Amino acid sequence: MATAYELGWSTVTNGDWIRLAEQEGYELLITTDTNLRYQQNLRQRSIAILVLTTTSWPRIRQVTGETQAAIAAIKAGDYREIPIP
Repeated sequence: MATAYELGWSTVTNGDWIRLAEQEGYELLITTDTNLRYQQNLRQRSIAILVLTTTSWPRIRQVTGETQAAIAAIKAGDYREIPIP
């Protein structure tokens, strides 16, 4: 597990970092970019994408059980969002 920043991908565009993640063998991308599905063609992607609808860590921590369940259930090529109030 690594962040885009840790991998040196923080300046890479969305489409390129999805492609890079797939090439590097990552199976799951977790992001807070709720516009990703509108900005990128996600068809034919092998990586699963899970979107958390907030960047607030205290709010994300409140749904760790739901997030873990989504991670366990998500399949290659899936796109899912976890709405976080």
